[in-house]
Amino acid sequence: MKETQLAKQLIAKRTAMEIKEGTIVNLGIGIPTLVADFIPNDKEIFLHTENGLLGVGPTPLKEEVDPEIINAGKLPVTAKMGASYFSSSESFGMIRGGQVDTVILGALQISEEGDLANWAIPGKDVLGVGGAMDLVVGAKEVIITTQHCSKDGKPKIVSRCDFPLTAQNVVSTIISEYAVFRFIGKEMVLVELAYGWTVEQLKEITPAQFSISPNLEVYQVD
Repeated sequence: MKETQLAKQLIAKRTAMEIKEGTIVNLGIGIPTLVADFIPNDKEIFLHTENGLLGVGPTPLKEEVDPEIINAGKLPVTAKMGASYFSSSESFGMIRGGQVDTVILGALQISEEGDLANWAIPGKDVLGVGGAMDLVVGAKEVIITTQHCSKDGKPKIVSRCDFPLTAQNVVSTIISEYAVFRFIGKEMVLVELAYGWTVEQLKEITPAQFSISPNLEVYQVD
């Protein structure tokens, strides 16, 4: 459990480095919610939640929790100075209108073609797709944060998704605890590899086909 939490924090910290200055960013449920805690104070980012808040801050301390300030996953958040509150319908108007620059989501599976499945596992109860379908279509950039394998050890980055799709060909970047992939044209490209890992080791847990950047870097977060 401790290793799992460390992996999630590593992914979140690396993802925070990916966010561009001055952008509007929506954080999904799971690992994405951790990203807010790793954004530097001097970096101007506008975090958005689909339940109606623009200007989300880091996770509050226990004594600072306000039950009325929550994100779409019903987790307590803080609001930065100048934050805006609005209805969920207005929030989705922003999403569908292309006003969100980047969406950061979790995943159950991602295919080598950039397809995303993140809302239903066959045979298990379905709680609903939430806003994911709108977000991945409306945002300019889709970053997926996920542990490389599921709890039972099955790879999540696959040749073809066999879970119900959220959307096709929408993923821009995948960040796991072992690698960073970017979709360039129609190709999935390995651009960063975790320190201490080899490409051969990565291929053993990654059924998806990918090419290797000539400028491959070491994935190491301080």
